[in-house]
Amino acid sequence: MVRWLGLPVEASAQAARIDLIIALVHWLMLAMFVGWTIFFVYVLVRFRRGAHPQARYEGASGRLARLVEIGVVAAEVILLVFFSIPTWSARVDAFPTEQQATVVRVVAEQFIWNIQYPGPDGVFGRTRRDLVGPDNPLGLDISDPAARDDVWTQNQLNLPVGRPVIVHLSSKDVIHSFGLPQMRVKQDAIPGVEQRLWFTPTRTGEWEIACSQLCGLGHYRMRGFYTIQTQADFNAWLASQPAGL
Repeated sequence: MVRWLGLPVEASAQAARIDLIIALVHWLMLAMFVGWTIFFVYVLVRFRRGAHPQARYEGASGRLARLVEIGVVAAEVILLVFFSIPTWSARVDAFPTEQQATVVRVVAEQFIWNIQYPGPDGVFGRTRRDLVGPDNPLGLDISDPAARDDVWTQNQLNLPVGRPVIVHLSSKDVIHSFGLPQMRVKQDAIPGVEQRLWFTPTRTGEWEIACSQLCGLGHYRMRGFYTIQTQADFNAWLASQPAGL
């Protein structure tokens, strides 16, 4: 839709609306850049020292200056009230139920993305801080019956196409930022806070998970992958993964 911006491929149901807002903001910035450039050149010529040896310190005045100011404010209000806020509100109001969606838990740490699936029972197993270790990065309590069918991976997120996805996002150490550019998703992972975000993939493919927040000296290693596949392929992949620990 707005390929001239050089954005990643649109691969979610929410991408087109977000891209439209980005395009409108760029058009506004372009108009302001051109306008200010023309104005700057004009005042350099119009108010040069030879033509006006006596400095005047009043600001720009007149009907044109006022109309330009009103026009810029009006454009920003239109972008905010008629595009940005409705888009945000629709995302919040349309949040799917977990029964309608594929639900995953993503726990960031230096410098790994830990991903947990609830398994066939649809319930995440209990986790405990005292169980966290190299072989159990999520602290999964295997004594909990709900944990025995859970699947976890590192740096590899698989999701089915055409079905809403709900991500429970958190961090074990510092602030990270969970970025899926093709889904137009970017959300900070904050220690001590679990946040929920959602999107609906619309095309299959494999792309990178980006950490969009400088999270330490090894930030360059904070790299994962996510694969959007058909529901049948996703089901087969999930069934092939070892459950528990």
